Formats: sequence, C-alpha cells, structure tokens
Amino acid sequence: MTTPFPHLFSEIKVGTALLPNRLMMGSMHTNLESHDEAIPRLAEFYAARARGGASLLVTGGYGPNRAGNVGGHDTSFETVERADAHRQITEAVHDAGGRILLQILHAGRYGYHDGIVAPSPIRAPINTFTPRELDDAGIRETIADFARCAELAKRAGYDGVEIMGSEGYLITQFLAPRTNHREDDWGGSLENRARFALEVVRAVRAATGPDLIIMFRLSVLDLIDDTLSLEETIWLAKELEKADVDIFDTGIGWHEARIPTIANAVPRGAFVWAVERIKKEITIPIIATNRINAPDLAEEILAEGRADMVALARPFLADPDFGSKARAGQPELINTCIACNQACLDHYFVDKTATCIVNPLAGHETEYDMSATPAPKKIAVVGAGPAGLSCATTAAQLGHHVTLFERAAEIGGQFNLAKAVPGKQEFAETIRHYGARLAHLGVSLQLNVQVSADTLNGDYDEVVVATGVEPRRHVIAGEDHPCVASYTDILSGRVVPGKRVAVVGAGGIGFDVAVYLVEKTDRAHLDEEAFLQKWGIERERSQHGSEHDVVMLQRSEGSMGKHLGRTTGWVHKIALRNAGVRQLSGVAYDRIDDQGLHVTVAGEPECLEVDTIVICAGQVENDGLAETLAGADRPVHLIGGAKEAGELDAMRAIEEGLRLATCL
Repeated sequence: MTTPFPHLFSEIKVGTALLPNRLMMGSMHTNLESHDEAIPRLAEFYAARARGGASLLVTGGYGPNRAGNVGGHDTSFETVERADAHRQITEAVHDAGGRILLQILHAGRYGYHDGIVAPSPIRAPINTFTPRELDDAGIRETIADFARCAELAKRAGYDGVEIMGSEGYLITQFLAPRTNHREDDWGGSLENRARFALEVVRAVRAATGPDLIIMFRLSVLDLIDDTLSLEETIWLAKELEKADVDIFDTGIGWHEARIPTIANAVPRGAFVWAVERIKKEITIPIIATNRINAPDLAEEILAEGRADMVALARPFLADPDFGSKARAGQPELINTCIACNQACLDHYFVDKTATCIVNPLAGHETEYDMSATPAPKKIAVVGAGPAGLSCATTAAQLGHHVTLFERAAEIGGQFNLAKAVPGKQEFAETIRHYGARLAHLGVSLQLNVQVSADTLNGDYDEVVVATGVEPRRHVIAGEDHPCVASYTDILSGRVVPGKRVAVVGAGGIGFDVAVYLVEKTDRAHLDEEAFLQKWGIERERSQHGSEHDVVMLQRSEGSMGKHLGRTTGWVHKIALRNAGVRQLSGVAYDRIDDQGLHVTVAGEPECLEVDTIVICAGQVENDGLAETLAGADRPVHLIGGAKEAGELDAMRAIEEGLRLATCL
C-alpha cells in the first residue's frame, strides 16, 4: 500500500528488532498500573493502539522497587506474580502486531510518599516530602532492583524496557549538580554523577541478554539551572551508547520547571531542535517527542533527518487508529490531540483513570459496546456542539440514520470560542475531525436551522437535544449599558473591546478571555520562535506588551484560578502575571454606568474607569426545546450543557454523547 507518509511508514532496526514503521506510542500513565485487576483493560488499551499502527509502545511507569513509586499506590514491578499477570498485556499487543516495552521509572525525590530516596536529601519544590539519602549499599541495591525489574519484564513477554532517565526522576537527580551534592564515588565530577545511570544500563543488559531492546529516555533539555550542559549531555549519550543502549527516547524539562512543555500553549514540534542536536553526535536511533500530533509533522521531522522515530503518547489517547488512518491516506479522519491535559494528566494527578477529552473511550475500551446495532433507528440530534457531534457521529458509526441540526452556519458550538483563545488553536482540530467524520459516516447535516417541534415532525424514532448553554446575564445593575459584552461577544469577534477592560468572573472562561485580550494573535497556529522567546528558552526573557489594560474580578476571596487545570492553569497564571493583569478578589459588584464599573473591595468603594466590561459569570442551560418536546410520543434525551450548564465541561458533554449513542 502506498502512503503519503513514506518516511513515517518505513522500516527501522532497533537493536535486533526490525520495526515496520517509525511510529511509537510513548509512555502514558493511566493510573491503572497499580491495579492488577485492571490488567484486561490495559491489555485492550495497548492492543487497540498496536492495531491502530503503533509499531512500538511503552507502558506507563513501573518502579523497580517500592521506594521508586510515584504515588501512594504500589506500581513496583518486582514480583513473579505481577510479571506473569502482565503476559495478558504483552500477548494482546503481539497478537495485534506490535511490540511493547516496560518503562522502569524510579521517582526519586518526585515520589509522593514518605519512603522516597534520592542521591541527596533535598526536597523537590513540587513535593512536600523530603527524601532519604541513599548510602552506597542502597545505591547498589537500587541498581540490582533495576536489573531484577528488567528480568521480570522479559519473563512477562515484554520486548524490552525503557529506562526513565529524564524529567527530573532519580537517574536525572544523580546526574545534576542541582540535586546531587554527594562527595563520594557517586557525586562530584560528571563521571561520578553519571556512574549510576551507566551502572543501571549495564546491569539491565546483563539481566536481559542481547535481544531485548534497551531504550533510555534521555533529557535533552532540562529547562532549569544547575543541570547538564549540552556538551555534558552529548558525552552522556555517547557513554550510554557504549554501555549498549539500543535507542534513545527523549524528555524535555524537569517537572519542576516553570516552562510549559506539553500544554496547548506549546507549538507543535517546538522542541525537535533539542533532539536534533543530540542526533548529530550519536549513531543509534533517537526519538523526537513532545507536541507531535499530526502525521504531516511527523513525516517532515523524519524526512529532514531530525530524528529517527517519533513518539506520540496523548495523540494515541485521542485516536488509537492514528497510524492506520495516516497510512491509509485519511489524516483528516484522525481525532487530533488538542493538548488540553484535562482528562489525561489532570485525571492522573487526582487519582482518576486517565482518558481523553475528545475520546472518552480511551482507558475505558472494555466498558462500552461499540458493536453495530441490530436495529437501526432514525435519530434527530439538535445542536452541533461537542455533545451533539459526539452523539451524532457515534450513533452513525453504530449504524443509526442520523440527522444533525445546527442553528449556526458552522458546527463546533463552544469550541469555536475556545479556538480563538491563544494557545487553544488546537480546538479547531476537533471541529475539523468531526466535520470529516460526519461526511464519512453519511450524517445528514442541516445548518442554519432553528429547530422547533414542527421541524421534528418527521419520522424520527428518538430526539437528542444538545443545544448547549447561554451566558448568564443580569448579574450587575446596569448591565444593559453599551460598554458591557458577554464572553461570547468577545471571543467570537462580534464586539471589539476598548483599551481598558474589566473581566467579571475568574473561572476558566474568565481566564480564557483575559489571555485572549493580552495575547491576541491573528496567527492560525502557534509560532515556535515566539514561544521560545516568550519563555526565555536559551534567550533573555522578553517582556510582552498588550494592546489592552486588563483587570480581573471575582466575588470569592483568595487567589484566582484555584480550579484551573493542574497541568495547564499555572501557564495561564504566569502569562497574565507577566502581562501585568490586575486581579481583585472579594469584590462586591455595585453598578455599571457611564463612569465605569462601581465595586466595593475590602469595604472600600472603587470605580473602575474602563471602556469594556466583559461578563464571564457562568452559563445557564439552553433547554427550551427539550421543554417544548416534553410529553412527545417518542424518547427525548438531554445531554451536554443543555442538561447541566455549570462551568463549561467539554469532557462531560462528549462522554454523554458517546454513552447515549451506545444506548439508543
């Protein structure tokens, strides 16, 4: 079969293994690793990605011992029983045509439990636990544990292991002067600090033999001070190659770095240059990572010789068939990762199963019946926002005859607002995907239609109302003043704000509007050079002006943004702080008039003389159609924002659409 991506789908030799393509699913922690009863779920999760075109997969992280656990759950891989149970995973992947590596990850001082260890007893700034310093015997025992873990991985049927040597975990902690203050043979000089990493690799090779793949995840850009220089990293890579590493995966940034590396604010492929400069110095393959979510970008990286393989983790969450769709020349059907982190990383950090906002099946493959319906129905779906699109496409995929109505001239609903926010341009890809999928599945799409009960008098067996939300209004006296706009007015471009802007409400929407105002750009995609300059990567940190003076206000006391996403919220906070946005909490809103916005803060009245006041005070359900249809002689279902407004929740909306479609 010919493919428009010939380099991506060319063979590559890794160790003694010949892989049919250069597409890897990188490690993705699912929060199922510690639950042996969830192994059937993991088996299907990985097998689905192997069937979908990943020639090589890497599991979530498993510790070589309990001290290496990332969290309070036991993810150590140190018993024969756990290894034997994992044969279900490896056999499923092999049956699907893929190969899979076990990631060995020792968290070191990044572990969130009271048994953590490190080269020196220095607490991480992102942790509350202080590690115990490993003595010489403890170091040697840990090296032996890595080897034993690799030996068990071989017993479990894994094709090799990935040794986690980046992102600030234990091996990196030994390498960096920042975290290694030792004065013995494991600290001081670079050769001593690298000794632990090299001894681990040698011990793993001795335990696994020559045929298993050893992948080492190398930190090619730390993004914090007092770590390895480029020259030292190149030296380390060459020494690891001599120690019989087969291939390098790459990591960008320590977790404590205050520079985004995988959030949606990061341009696609923004760090490939850091991989490329290592590739020039080594002879074994090296993998490009971080924000590679489209086959054309992957092909470009490989065609230009900047890397030998590409690793996609979250993109394979978003679409397990990423590879097969690209190979078949159907990239438009790929459900693109939008790098929101809302359901993958953010879920992991609150002890939920990692999944995907645009693909709720991820991690839950065994929980839904996706087989074709034996009794196709005629379904009317009203509203082409995330909930309606999810329901309409899933129902059509299962064999139902679907008509999708939308009152606007385009599909997408609230995602059309989100895509206007700088850093969230990727949301447009979800709309693109759904548009292609609607056409591919033969859904009848009716745009510019204001649906009424009469519209639905056709022969529909069931009706799904997914009409979304409307902005909450009438929260401040004088809100009908000409200077007042809703967040939909601003993000849609219907209203052009003045120089001085007050943003009322500091939830997710309020932050989106504030970021839009201070970082507004006409670029369709994020610019790599501007990103690197903005975050001071290998440059002096630049100052960025804004065409708007913004003040944010909230009724509640305390700092703003407490409920933003754990892995992305800090990015928005830093951006607004650097832009000089004023933030007022504990605000009582008095009135709006020609003078501006009158408020009371800490008992003191104040008039904010602004040109535009943007109301971001939440939403209400747009459920009038459902009320009109109540009592009809056919089932009427309410999903998404029309069912429950609250803070906008695309994940819940898309999941409700999926779940309902499987039950129609």
